[in-house]
Amino acid sequence: MYIFPSFDSFKGYLGDKMQLGEKLGMGEEALAKTAEKVGDYLAANEEPRNREERLLQELWKVGDQDQRHHLAHMLVRMVQHDTH
Repeated sequence: MYIFPSFDSFKGYLGDKMQLGEKLGMGEEALAKTAEKVGDYLAANEEPRNREERLLQELWKVGDQDQRHHLAHMLVRMVQHDTH
């Protein structure tokens, strides 16, 4: 797993992966489902490395499946906004 020195580098990494997914023809829903899978893995297996990652992990853990899906959509939109 990558170690990101800052939340901005984490967002940049996600943005790069989102752009790749878009080039492969993935729409927002497919990107959000992929983000959900990554979020599930990170919440279960990784320790947060900064405040922002801690907040995301806590939100992920307290949310139900529907709330996690909405959070995944918001993360996709956040990084899409930064890259467009």
